[in-house]
Amino acid sequence: MKKIRVILADDHQLFREGLHALLNQIDVLKVVAEVNNGDELLEAIGHLQPDVVLSDINMPGKTGIEVCAIITKQFPDIKVIMLSMYNNEAFFVNSLKAGAKGFLSKEISRDELLKAIRVVQAGGEYFGKKISNVILKEYVGQIGRPQPVSSGDTFLSPREKEIIKLVAESYSNGEIAEKLMISVRTVNAHKSNIMRKLHLKSNVDIVKYALVNKMIKL
Repeated sequence: MKKIRVILADDHQLFREGLHALLNQIDVLKVVAEVNNGDELLEAIGHLQPDVVLSDINMPGKTGIEVCAIITKQFPDIKVIMLSMYNNEAFFVNSLKAGAKGFLSKEISRDELLKAIRVVQAGGEYFGKKISNVILKEYVGQIGRPQPVSSGDTFLSPREKEIIKLVAESYSNGEIAEKLMISVRTVNAHKSNIMRKLHLKSNVDIVKYALVNKMIKL
């Protein structure tokens, strides 16, 4: 099995080395470099072409968010997950605007970190369970609100509403398929229909939609 190639970027050496040691215990991952600032990260990416970057936000020189924007533009196939010690709405919103595919607390568990890496590497988006509802609400307010569905609307099927709720609760496509006893292909088809019907573009938009329409509890 091909391993997922990862670069770590964090200016705190103890945290970075601990994360490196943790990831090296996971067979499907390979840490190809660790760096301590944004400039080193860009240089490493140019040489190593990783699949996923795990980046701190506050680093010397270019910030993680600034580097994320450059990666998104110059290396669109490389997925960036931002790591933060703080549930800060500005960090969250700016990370997503820069093109980050994930946003995680540094207190994340090993299993959730692996899940996040797999989800974004496969083309999805992942936001940690420790990211507060306050941040999600703020994001909805800043990026724009989809129109709530009235009680009489029936253009979403019950199954599509189930899937919206599960996506908003950070379930991966595989987990949704297992929970609903359907195939991953069917989950993808439902999500495509949902996005087409609601004029949405990503999982982030689905989360926004679920929040605005009170499909998940805050």
